[in-house]
Amino acid sequence: MNFFAISDLHLSFYKNKPMDIFGDIWKNHYCKIKKYWIEYIKNNDVVFIPGDVSWAKNAIEFKPDIEFIHSLPGKKFFVSGNHDYWWNSTAALNEMYDDMFFLKNNYYPFEDFALCGTRGWLCPNDTYFTVHDEKIYKREVGRLKLSLDLAVKNGFEKIIVMMHYPFTNDKCENSLFIETLKNYPVKKAIYGHLHGNDNFYSSLLGNINGIEYFLVSSDFLKFKPIKIYSK
Repeated sequence: MNFFAISDLHLSFYKNKPMDIFGDIWKNHYCKIKKYWIEYIKNNDVVFIPGDVSWAKNAIEFKPDIEFIHSLPGKKFFVSGNHDYWWNSTAALNEMYDDMFFLKNNYYPFEDFALCGTRGWLCPNDTYFTVHDEKIYKREVGRLKLSLDLAVKNGFEKIIVMMHYPFTNDKCENSLFIETLKNYPVKKAIYGHLHGNDNFYSSLLGNINGIEYFLVSSDFLKFKPIKIYSK
């Protein structure tokens, strides 16, 4: 079993939304996603998808996008992103398919690993952070702690954390997300949200204080899922 990750798929099969306005790399990006996914991922692998899955606004619009993902190999695990307006009832989503799982205020076990996470939010002192973001930021920190506490309560000593937003601001300063991770046996931290060469390296990458951080935005990965763990 291998663990892969890729985020920010930005699917839109219901209503065509060309993504190449964000750069040539996005031309025919659905085809690239499918090509590399099938090339890299097998049925017994796990794929973490931290947010911005679809431009859909509701379940009807989301249907062709989730069917596209369902058709691809592997078990898929999601947290929501800032554009995932289709995400309403988590319980209803988790009843849809037996190979796709939606994470919110809970965790999922993988043998000796636990997957924890939440959407996350902008961190204080980010260029775009305002006083209106403070409440959401603290709420998301609380949701992350809830997920981690549940995993630890059930005896897990190795944890993977998945958030859509980076764990820090665009100056790579300390945050409550980072401080929270330090209090738990977190081995790997996965995030997306960042796009464009000017932003790719404005966050945490690599091993920092014993935690390995992965940016998995699809354009950063050139639409090739990244392997984060091999068993």
